[in-house]
Amino acid sequence: MSDTDDPIDRSGLRPRFWETTRLDRMTQREWEALCDGCGKCCLNKLEDDETGEVALTRVACRLFDDTTCRCAHYPIRQQFVPECISLKPHSIERHAYWLPETCAYKLLYEGKPLFDWHPLISGDPQSVHDAGVSMQHRTVPEFEVPEDDWEEHIIEEPT
Repeated sequence: MSDTDDPIDRSGLRPRFWETTRLDRMTQREWEALCDGCGKCCLNKLEDDETGEVALTRVACRLFDDTTCRCAHYPIRQQFVPECISLKPHSIERHAYWLPETCAYKLLYEGKPLFDWHPLISGDPQSVHDAGVSMQHRTVPEFEVPEDDWEEHIIEEPT
């Protein structure tokens, strides 16, 4: 995959904007470009009511494409999945706890740098897959697994 195959338009962005711009000051294109395409946010998660601990499962949202690690209907996803979170700078504080440890939004919110495999640094959207960080070819669709069985699909986060 090359930059031209990237479903996120990363062209014409300010160089290394993520190092100099607060999340709430980024343009919409810059904000969207932070997504590395790992697909972990599209996994169904289990949260322990007592501890608040969040476990990832390999059970993916019904709109998740396991090959591309993208939402099949991203712009209108909430029409199909009303509970899908639309992460915004003003809501990241509320959602950071469940975001994947490698997520650029969470990393920047916590004042940490992006990983070298992030497409904004590597210049290649394939780098997240090559680094073994993505969920590419690692999921099962939620319509194949009853919710009561999700615990059987808990995984360690690929990092």
